[in-house]
Amino acid sequence: MSSGGGQERTCCGSLFTFIVTGGFVVLIYWAIFQPHHIRATVSSAELTNLTVANAAVSYKLAVKLNLYNPSLRVNIYYDELDTELRFRGERLGHASVTPAEFYQRRKSSDDVTVEFAGTGVTVSGGAAGELEKEKGRGSVSLEVAVDGKVRYRFGSIKIRQKPRIWCSLTIPVRADGGGRLDSGDRCSVKY
Repeated sequence: MSSGGGQERTCCGSLFTFIVTGGFVVLIYWAIFQPHHIRATVSSAELTNLTVANAAVSYKLAVKLNLYNPSLRVNIYYDELDTELRFRGERLGHASVTPAEFYQRRKSSDDVTVEFAGTGVTVSGGAAGELEKEKGRGSVSLEVAVDGKVRYRFGSIKIRQKPRIWCSLTIPVRADGGGRLDSGDRCSVKY
């Protein structure tokens, strides 16, 4: 009978040792791997032809985002960037992104151009009125949301993530509905 209890202790001890060793290996691997979150800033934004008529908005907006990979050992594949322009929660449109897919080496930054174009985009009357007021004051506040699909790559190991980038823009607007913002403002990135 005493030999059965010894086997149970040996089995439990082996299992405990295996779990602790596995945890230690994962911790060491994670310390080496360190996939830091990307950083995003708005380099510039150019707004042209902003017009508000009744509840319809027309505009062209080109935003240049700088994406930075701060990781020392991890490269990133950007598989997809889906962008949306908003004004106080109202969706003003989607955009084309150049480049649509790209590879980013560690400790490097790349620029991405996001171009929005909206003609007669219908928004609620309240949002249209607020946008017209802001335009009259000389600046408009817009939000750019970017949903990404990325792969962190360390050697042959790949980890997929879906970061969400949120940038607030306050663009000065001239009487003709155009304006330019040279910012460097940092965007919020969440995973």
